[in-house]
Amino acid sequence: MLTDTSPPADFSYDMAQDGAGLPARVAIYGEDAALRKQIAADLGGAGFRTIDGGSIAALIEGPIALLGDVVLVDCPVAGSRGMDGLMLAGLARLDMRVARSGAKLIVSTNLAGLDDVFAVLDQSTPQILVDPGRAERIVAVARTMGEAGAARVRELAEEDRLTLLRLSQQVEAIARSLDRISRPDPRAARPIDSVRRDTPGMAGVSAKGFVTPAGQPPLPDPRVVRQVIANRQARARFFDAELFGDPAWDMLLDLTAAHGEGVQVSVTSLCIAAGVPATTALRWLTQMVETGLFVRVPDPSDRRRAFIALSDRSLTAMAGYFASLRGPVTLAA
Repeated sequence: MLTDTSPPADFSYDMAQDGAGLPARVAIYGEDAALRKQIAADLGGAGFRTIDGGSIAALIEGPIALLGDVVLVDCPVAGSRGMDGLMLAGLARLDMRVARSGAKLIVSTNLAGLDDVFAVLDQSTPQILVDPGRAERIVAVARTMGEAGAARVRELAEEDRLTLLRLSQQVEAIARSLDRISRPDPRAARPIDSVRRDTPGMAGVSAKGFVTPAGQPPLPDPRVVRQVIANRQARARFFDAELFGDPAWDMLLDLTAAHGEGVQVSVTSLCIAAGVPATTALRWLTQMVETGLFVRVPDPSDRRRAFIALSDRSLTAMAGYFASLRGPVTLAA
């Protein structure tokens, strides 16, 4: 755990402004007081005003007073058991309050808590960070402030959203590089695709009621799609994997194969399939949901789970894509 509260020189900027021209405010919540202090120091060095909101219990036990333009909550999970019901209820309550107030929410967690956090945060369109470094948190706050300012001026077109998403991906990559330089951490540098898809709790669940839209070309055998995915992943054995980062396409392929196999895909599993850091994958996943390419599928038996699937529009597009390929699409010998 970091104990040095002095912000790195790289994080010193002019005073940040919110959309009204006032110094931006960030309310910080989390169980680790030392980490809250560290985050406040880093954000202060970047020009943001911060408020120490205290422990997460303050969000659960008492009335929620949103003290900032941005509410940043740190809620990692120990082990692989997921979050308890009280914690999830508090996050869901916060999510609804933030959505109504017009504030912005950033939640940081780890892979063990990702599915639970994603499932309950469905109102405020929050940013979810997975095992973020110090620089990544600053980037997330700055990005949130920038998006809020742009939204006040005009509604972002889809092309603008994608441009901002790609720019954010580049900035986050720089932030992770800075973190590795200043504080080597094998866990922080670990690519998301190093986690096995068959990790307990991440496996697909049998799907029910998934019907291919009528009138579209048939999708290929899911084994063919899995072969395409395997071929793409094989490139990393011979070249730097960052040369081929294409999380949107990798997620589309993974969901196409899952549809044919009759399984549902968890958020964590889909982020692993994207082959990029989980925070980056989540940004793309959120964008794909907002544009109607992906759909959230609630688990009726467990509110703490939400699956991701292709929309009818995407199923039609993927079927058309494979039908347009020259030559038959078959399994490799």
